[in-house]
Amino acid sequence: MSQITGSEAVIKSLVAEGVHTIFGYPGGAIMPIYDALYDYKEQVNHILVRHEQGAIHAAQGFARTSETCGVCFATSGPGATNLITGLADAMIDSTPVVCITGQVASHLLGTDAFQETDVIGISMPVTKWNVQVKRAEDIPAALAKAFFIARSGRPGPVLVDITKDAQFGMMDFNYEACKDIRSYFPNPVMDATKIDDAAALLNTAKKPYILIGQGITLANAEQELLEFAEKSGIPVASTLLGLGAFPPNHPQYVGYLGMHGNYAPNIKTNECDVLIAVGMRFDDRVTGDVSRYAKQAKIIHIDIDFAELNKIVTNEVSIHADAKEALALLTTKVEKRTHESWIQEFRDAEKLEVEAVIEDAIHPKHDRLQMAEVVNMLSEKTEGQAIIVTDVGQHQMVTSRYYQYKAHNTNVTSGGLGTMGFALPAAIGAKLGNPSKTVVAIIGDGGFQMTIQELGTILQFKIDIKILILNNNFLGMVRQWQELFFEKRYSFTDIVNPNFTQIAKGYDIEAKKIDQRVELSEALDTMLSSKAAYLLEVVVEQEENVFPMVATGASVSEIRLN
Repeated sequence: MSQITGSEAVIKSLVAEGVHTIFGYPGGAIMPIYDALYDYKEQVNHILVRHEQGAIHAAQGFARTSETCGVCFATSGPGATNLITGLADAMIDSTPVVCITGQVASHLLGTDAFQETDVIGISMPVTKWNVQVKRAEDIPAALAKAFFIARSGRPGPVLVDITKDAQFGMMDFNYEACKDIRSYFPNPVMDATKIDDAAALLNTAKKPYILIGQGITLANAEQELLEFAEKSGIPVASTLLGLGAFPPNHPQYVGYLGMHGNYAPNIKTNECDVLIAVGMRFDDRVTGDVSRYAKQAKIIHIDIDFAELNKIVTNEVSIHADAKEALALLTTKVEKRTHESWIQEFRDAEKLEVEAVIEDAIHPKHDRLQMAEVVNMLSEKTEGQAIIVTDVGQHQMVTSRYYQYKAHNTNVTSGGLGTMGFALPAAIGAKLGNPSKTVVAIIGDGGFQMTIQELGTILQFKIDIKILILNNNFLGMVRQWQELFFEKRYSFTDIVNPNFTQIAKGYDIEAKKIDQRVELSEALDTMLSSKAAYLLEVVVEQEENVFPMVATGASVSEIRLN
């Protein structure tokens, strides 16, 4: 067997894992790997981003829509540290990403050499696993382990840091996919007696309630969820990342949970008698004041991550299992029931929200455009089938409320970390991960400028994404809090923006700016029908607020309609 360099072993290992797209930015410490990549252009598509944070967010978007691992490259020092925000984002949102960083030669480690940082130490809290490789012969096994860990069990990001001498070293290449790791058990053995206990509670409940999270999507358990819900007759509500896992037009769907979620699913949390949570982690944005959260209910929690069970709330029944497997068995155990009067309580509460908030939001009585009407119209025009990538802020909450996700894996957002700047690079990855789908990045004027340089990536690689900027010339979510809780002391939240359309045209991207309602429908049609990247800037009301709202420290029962 002829020997190859460690650098070529990296590329051959990636090819063996089925990787065909990599996002990255070259530099000195990873240059040997990039040199090896030169000979694999026909097999691997490398996307040159404009910033390493763009690389990992793009890898996240790719992973979320392709249901494979996203892969990115970065060099040592600042290149590696620029990945940290994306690693933290991927960690908390359970996104499988494999990051490969170059490192200074092993004899220079710890000497403060040029562009040396302890990326292993820095990234340890925000990765599912990381490792530093100092010998060429250890590269294939390290990468095989990285892919296995990233995508098994509860998915997450991993980082493999490879010293320069390991990249140059010679080795006999042999790649074996990793199938198990001692003391790591990503696929729990479900305790069937726990399923019986859960079924017993549900079969006697008068007001049972299903809460779903992204774990449904990650487990590909949408069909199992639908069958379980329809047999049991229980109402279903979704977290932010769970949107799209259950049909929004289903008669048992009661809405979106959380700080800016729907009125009914929030208040009814504190009125149900049995609450079954599947693939969600009881984030503080869902629970509000946890000391006053669902205290009257017996809680059943299904999660593949044992650490999430009994972490935030105390469970009556904890089921450590894959959501698909658990729901399939639970469906055979529950009785065929209907809960029409209980669901009607949700509908009655929903009417209050429609009258107090929704009707005015999507059909405003004044001349100024509102975010809700823009998103609502986009939802209608795409029939809920587009991949929607949102940034972080008011527009994110408005989109989660007014876009009707009707297709699998079409909701891509930064949930747990709330990373401004996520959407533009993540949309690039989402499009490359699912090129047949329409991809729309919905972004605020603040977040857009955090990764605006990735327009250069769109230019170079001719990536057909639609960019919808909802511009209120404010850092809108912070401004809303300042209005409500800081006596309208708008401290450094008003933002002077550049000419976004001119900037887009500088990157050879067609663009249009509108500020009148009469222009909206045609402008959205033009954007959606474009065969290339398109930027539409919609100037919206400056002081529009997102309601309902659960204030920090409040109970979900105290959700405000205004």
